[in-house]
This record gives sequence, structure tokens and C-alpha cells, in this order.
Amino acid sequence: MEKSATDKQHELDLRYLRMAGIWAENSYCKRRQVGALIVKEKMIISDGYNGTPSGFENVCEDEQNVTKPYVLHAEANAITKIARSNNSSDGATLYVTASPCIECAKLIIQAGIKRVVYSERYRLEDGIELLRRAGIEVLFLEAEK
Repeated sequence: MEKSATDKQHELDLRYLRMAGIWAENSYCKRRQVGALIVKEKMIISDGYNGTPSGFENVCEDEQNVTKPYVLHAEANAITKIARSNNSSDGATLYVTASPCIECAKLIIQAGIKRVVYSERYRLEDGIELLRRAGIEVLFLEAEK
């Protein structure tokens, strides 16, 4: 029996989320490692993980284990990487291992991303609420181990 388009999309969503999870392993952050992929027409056009800006030491937390204020989120890294390329995120899907915060949600909206798939809920839902308010499709999928 042939799979429906919905089943195929679900399998792709899970696959890209697993890849985002693997990408998160590049992060030097100790408290939480987050990975993101931006996919358009079944092509990965950008990737990112949480960490310090280019040229900074790869230390995300201070001596009290508090995340430094200049650490970039995975989504912000993936979106800003597109700004330095010839790609466009207009109409793309963002796969991210943790639900976007409100600051990243604003970037996602402005980047023209139309779909966000994530695998870990964050205590604050304001980012997800803003994405939905902007008409962006938001999908929570539990990551397969």
C-alpha cells in the first residue's frame, strides 16, 4: 500500500527533527543544546545551533551557570546564516529541537517561514502563540529516540 502525502510529510518531519537533534550536538552550551534546520522544497538551506557569536569564546554560561545574554538561539543562527547566503527562507519550514521563544518567533515571522516543527516544549508558550497568531503552522512532534 502506498503512503499518503500526509504520511510521507510526517516521516520527513521526524527525519529532519532527528537531524536537528544531531546538529544540536555541535553546541558548546552546557545547560541546553538546541539545533535548527531550515528546509525549503526538501533541501536544507540553513542550519544553526545555540552558541556565542562568531569570534567569541565558545562558553555559553557564566560562573553561576547562567546563560550569557549574548548567546544566540539556534533559530536566530539559522535565520541570520540565510542573510549571508543567496537563499531565501520565504515559505520554508523550520525544524527546531525546542519550541521558539518570543524573540525567535519574531525573527521567524519576519523571515517568511510558514511552518515550524519542534520536539521539546519550553515552559513559556508566548513564542508559539505569536507564531500561530501570525498564521504560521506550528507542529509539536515528540522526537524519536
